[in-house]
Amino acid sequence: MNMRLAAFAGLLLSCISSMADEAPRRFWGDAWRGWHFYEEPEIGEEVAPKPAPKPPATPKAPPAKSASRAPELDEFERLQKTLEEVRNIAIIRPSEANVRRYMELEAKVVAQASTFADVAQRVAWSTPELDPTLQGRPVNAKAIEVFEQRQLADRSRSIAELGRDHVLIFFFRGDCPYCHAFAPTLEAFQARHGIKVEAVSVDGGTMPGFPEARRDNGIATALRVTQVPAVYLAQPFTGKITPIGFGVLSEAQLLERITTVSAPGYEAMLPSAVRQIARP
Repeated sequence: MNMRLAAFAGLLLSCISSMADEAPRRFWGDAWRGWHFYEEPEIGEEVAPKPAPKPPATPKAPPAKSASRAPELDEFERLQKTLEEVRNIAIIRPSEANVRRYMELEAKVVAQASTFADVAQRVAWSTPELDPTLQGRPVNAKAIEVFEQRQLADRSRSIAELGRDHVLIFFFRGDCPYCHAFAPTLEAFQARHGIKVEAVSVDGGTMPGFPEARRDNGIATALRVTQVPAVYLAQPFTGKITPIGFGVLSEAQLLERITTVSAPGYEAMLPSAVRQIARP
């Protein structure tokens, strides 16, 4: 009996020893830890924190409508949305009923827009400051004639004042047919508006109407004149030179362009390369 108990005790000890070898990290494998119910984690071993419970979702309240919002805006948005939906349905399912429904709704929208246009027109007729036909260039044929006459007189007077200290430089070639076609316009412009035209021959040729034309002394190269006829506005006192145009121009074009380039602040709108030419 004692031998059996001794054998059983030896077997139990060997099992416990093998379990300790297999799992040396278990708390019962180290006697110094004792029989504790809870074991603190080792240093360096991280314990994942428990996620905090999410607060219960509160239903979102519908956005409060502004008290100052006009009901017509809601009506317009509903109409716009309905028209778009009906149209999309008719496009995807182009049955006769769907297309008819869309066309009927669209006709109502067009009629509403037409009514708006009629009312706006009557308001403009009775309110001059809101009438677009009275702002800027008129639309009536007779009024256009009067407008152009006044504009021509104003521009002519402006150029006459400009001619006190400015001249037009006309670059030409003796063998250029366009220069010969443009020369009479410049000659008449000089006589009518009182601004002197200084003609410069790029190739040394002559030009009827400008017997005192000068031969180019390098100014054409300095101004980068690569095409003739060319017209520049120059102020000899300051040395400021501004391009007016190239090719054959009418008298109306000359008036408009000279008036425009002589307006205050025009130089700031020019490209940088042209501004360098225009500076004295």
